[in-house]
Amino acid sequence: MVFDEEFDVVVIGGGHAGCEAASAAGRLGARTALVTLNLDLIGQMSCNPAIGGIAKGHLVREIDALGGIMGRVADRTGIQFRLLNRSRGPAVQSPRAQTDRARYRTEMRRTLEDTDNLELRQGMVSDLVVHHGKVSGVLLQDGRRIAARAVVVATGTFLNGLIHTGQHTYTAGRAGEPASIELAASLKRLGFPVGRLKTGTPPRLDGRTINWGAFQVQEGDERPVPFSFSTETIEQPQMRCYVGYTTSSVHNAIRQNLGESPLYSGQIKGVGPRYCPSIEDKVVKFADKDRHQLFLEPEGHDTNEVYLNGFSTSLPAPLQQDLVRMVPGLEQATIIRPGYAIEYDFVDPRELGADLQCRRVAGLFHAGQINGTTGYEEAACQGLIAGINAAALVTGRKAIRLGREESYIGVLVDDLVTHGVDEPYRIFTSRAEYRLSLRHDNADERLTGYGRGLGLVSDTGWERFLGRQGRIIKAKNILKSNRLRRSDPSYVAAASMTSTALGDSISLSDLARRPGISMDMIYQLLPQHLGLSQSDVESALADNLYAGYISAQASAIGRLQRNDQLRIPGNINYRDLDGLSSEMIERLERARPVTIGEAKALSGLTPAAVNTLYIASVQS
Repeated sequence: MVFDEEFDVVVIGGGHAGCEAASAAGRLGARTALVTLNLDLIGQMSCNPAIGGIAKGHLVREIDALGGIMGRVADRTGIQFRLLNRSRGPAVQSPRAQTDRARYRTEMRRTLEDTDNLELRQGMVSDLVVHHGKVSGVLLQDGRRIAARAVVVATGTFLNGLIHTGQHTYTAGRAGEPASIELAASLKRLGFPVGRLKTGTPPRLDGRTINWGAFQVQEGDERPVPFSFSTETIEQPQMRCYVGYTTSSVHNAIRQNLGESPLYSGQIKGVGPRYCPSIEDKVVKFADKDRHQLFLEPEGHDTNEVYLNGFSTSLPAPLQQDLVRMVPGLEQATIIRPGYAIEYDFVDPRELGADLQCRRVAGLFHAGQINGTTGYEEAACQGLIAGINAAALVTGRKAIRLGREESYIGVLVDDLVTHGVDEPYRIFTSRAEYRLSLRHDNADERLTGYGRGLGLVSDTGWERFLGRQGRIIKAKNILKSNRLRRSDPSYVAAASMTSTALGDSISLSDLARRPGISMDMIYQLLPQHLGLSQSDVESALADNLYAGYISAQASAIGRLQRNDQLRIPGNINYRDLDGLSSEMIERLERARPVTIGEAKALSGLTPAAVNTLYIASVQS
């Protein structure tokens, strides 16, 4: 076959997975082409204009530590930053940022256009060229032929995408863009096992028609926590978000119109995300609740558009307008874009190796929602791994494979390629058995060495990393050597904050482990002018806090690994076991595993749930 252009790597799709894949491959020296339907929508946030969240923020930090780009772009375009779970331990705290949708898109495209060895092409890929079990290029719908030694498929929801709004359906990859029908057929012809998933989005409102005074103000953090270790300060002005609630009247109206919902009429066949349910699902599955929380999130500085988080729906557009106006404060609100549900094809991720290369076709990599995941962050980390390994394949380097014990990325990839998915996969801290050592603040310590070895971390970035690690060591030594004494003015205040006696003196390192003592207080007790930032001290304290627990955690994991053949009591009642969520109970009741090994192999069963089952089996 004669090709019009030749590249080392072709990336199909300009979403979050595609952007990371293309950036990594290009910077690693592979001549790369990113082919996408619309170059103006590179990095588009199809749903919520936000990056990060519980465990998702860990992924973004890990992407940044490896040399990826999502964190830096989010830092430059974020309009409200919040560290979630501040009241809990450092291991489960996670950064999140509301971003300016348009500026994120613009900044992502600028970042890609500035990347060496990377070229952008607009078009729809209609087929893969495969010879003797190896990919050799792609065909575009307009007739162009592009040769490639490796191809990354990062198509998001576009494969056979079908949008539902009430009883109205139409093919689309997302609202306003065509679905990828021919490429979906090409994957099926190659023998890939294909399933069907579903996701959705809420209506967007005109902010000028909202009674903002009826809602609770949600401010961002006074001291924003950035995603990128290279970001020193957040310079751009921040915006407020708002919190509101549905009412029993809204719920009654939804119940009366469930027949109009494609979710409940049987029209939608795909499985939706468990942890991002539609408002219809919430009303039906949580019938005892008379209200559900809503977040009104601005889409950016230069628009009046507002994202109604918590109100995802596929009900008919006119009904959506009626329901929205039943929410206190939205009596006059106008919908700019109705919400909708979208069904799409995914390929069983068990077709992949840990490098995200397909076993069925050499040189073909899958990343993002094609693997059954949901979320920008989950997609981006897969794109980064796929892009790195596609470049490694064509340049003769060793592939990167991250372990569960060293990263959330490793947890996600292992879950996908080992267990597959039966619903859209979302990362959670509970999925990681090593979560006490996988904090968002130490992602650089865990992964920057990999990024440097690959060539994705610059000299400046490496010097910054070494400097930070040196400051953390310095902080640990200072925390151990400095003591709070009974004669110190701050002693009484510290003693009043904790329920345990402090004695005549106590090191700041030991004081930090006492209940009720905040990291802010420890930082204030340190000698001045040490050249340490508050984040340096927080990382040192977190290492100190978890040192003993991490050892115990490793022992517990070892016991589980040695007891795969331990039998689970046949008469066990999962609902009697403390610590199992409704999801874990549902999965166990459906599968009824006979041994601990069988339980560990269940899709979606968390390590914490397996440990609970192990303890119950040992004690029976």
